[in-house]
Amino acid sequence: MKEVRLKSKERLDELQRNGYRIIQNPDRFCFGMDAVLLSGFAQVKPDGTVLDLGTGTGIIPILLEAKTPAAHLTGLEIQEESADMARRSVELNGLSSKIDIVTGDIKEADRLFPSASFDVVTCNPPYMVDSHGLKNPEEPKAIARHELLCTLEDVISKAAVLLKPGGHFFLVHRPFRLPEIITTMAQYKLEPKRMQLVYPFVDKEPNMVLIEGVRGGKPRMAVEKPLIIYSEPGVYMPEIYDIYGY
Repeated sequence: MKEVRLKSKERLDELQRNGYRIIQNPDRFCFGMDAVLLSGFAQVKPDGTVLDLGTGTGIIPILLEAKTPAAHLTGLEIQEESADMARRSVELNGLSSKIDIVTGDIKEADRLFPSASFDVVTCNPPYMVDSHGLKNPEEPKAIARHELLCTLEDVISKAAVLLKPGGHFFLVHRPFRLPEIITTMAQYKLEPKRMQLVYPFVDKEPNMVLIEGVRGGKPRMAVEKPLIIYSEPGVYMPEIYDIYGY
């Protein structure tokens, strides 16, 4: 394992996979369960190429490298400070030959990468549309949570261009956006094929949705059994321990 260069306020977190670690700064934005669940939901075939849109500190490419037989993964991130942490985490884990981190805008993704060049595109995008009341829209946490720099349509439209025909798109989002997600995916010929709702407890409403689309796929969607996070407060269900790798 390489030596790590931590900057002010940064910390090093264990990922419970292959001994991998990740550099994060709590003052900016730390990955959450949604990123981990997306890495467990996404499927990558041997020799597959993956693009993660809005990769943040690179959590999804690093976890997908550990969990799948992907040949190469790329993370696209607009905030240079986050991209820098991602690059150093990739180097720290000895993954520089398998993971590239590119600084750039999702809205420019079709200029940064060739069309139809990826087998898989993943995204854990900002969930919130309404940015009213934000004290500082330039803050990294605001950018990560609110559609300030890109919209859901930006993500889906660029994914559609960059995926190979028959390529797979994997998204984690909030259930209240589900009608918009499905109609926008269909608009850009990313046919919704698989969906799973995530519930914090068995008796609560879902607070996340995982969805897979196929570029140019035929209409038919499978709805998987619900994923329940906690059996009781602070105690994960067995499926969650499996996804985390505990």
